[in-house]
Amino acid sequence: MFVDEAKIYVKAGGGGDGCNSLYKDKWDRYGRPDGGVGGKGGDVIFEVSLHVQTLLDFHYRQHFESDRGSHGSSNHKKGRSGQDLNVPVPAGTIVKDASTGLVIRELLKPGERVVIARGGPGGKGNSRGRESESGHPGEEKTVLLELKLIADVGIIGHPNAGKSTLISRISYAHPKIASYPFTTKGPVLGVVKIADDASFVAAEIPGIIEGAHEGRGLGDKFLRHVERTKVLIHIIDAAATEGRDPYKDYVMLNKELKLYSKELAKKTQVIALNKADVPEAAGHIKAFKRRCKRPGVFPISAVTGEGVKELMRAVYKHVEKLKKQPQ
Repeated sequence: MFVDEAKIYVKAGGGGDGCNSLYKDKWDRYGRPDGGVGGKGGDVIFEVSLHVQTLLDFHYRQHFESDRGSHGSSNHKKGRSGQDLNVPVPAGTIVKDASTGLVIRELLKPGERVVIARGGPGGKGNSRGRESESGHPGEEKTVLLELKLIADVGIIGHPNAGKSTLISRISYAHPKIASYPFTTKGPVLGVVKIADDASFVAAEIPGIIEGAHEGRGLGDKFLRHVERTKVLIHIIDAAATEGRDPYKDYVMLNKELKLYSKELAKKTQVIALNKADVPEAAGHIKAFKRRCKRPGVFPISAVTGEGVKELMRAVYKHVEKLKKQPQ
């Protein structure tokens, strides 16, 4: 199950108490203060891990608390610091403060980490002629986690246009494929190999319908997963098996992209006219090319593989070109 949102509570460890102690011997009848400082509480740290792909784990565990620092002891001994709690998150996670909605950090690269809640300092001991103190509490907060997939290419289109069939042909991803709309319930990632040293990551998102930018059909939640892509493959049912006009589908989806995000609408787009193997597609493909004057239109069949290699090579060229541009 693909989960891309979660709300969790984190609490850092409190500091250990400072020690109130007097050292006495036969030469010192009043004693000398020798209480040590308490240990610092452990931090709560989020770290990007390649072994985590979704936020599913946070639906089963929603409370995270690190260790408390140990108390100081006599003979000026400092308490042991509490152990930090490292929480693995997938690349592309956005961490927000639940109370304000402000973004704390975007975690994008493997190994990238951020301290979400800092452990409390330990209390002072009485070793320097001061009063001993209790340890300070650690930070605690409720945070919202949102996941935006990190992929080079996004595959978008109407429901039942053939997106799942395409990604299963070009990669080792195996989404559910059926002849009814909304078969895909969440984004699907796949690695596309063009050659031994040439590849890119593609993300298929569930079908987009009119009103998606307002949340209809969960479209707003799905579209955010292609915000970080460099190229969009707009796959269109050229056979019009659902009774819709292919060109109107193209116009509608681009309108939804623009209403959702102007930056998303500006992304490089390659058009795949799918189901070219179906006899009815020939007329629709001619009509589409006559109405759509833009370059980068590829008639393909995700079922038979017709035109798919040419499409992938063109997409790869766009990806490599955009990677070389300054960010």
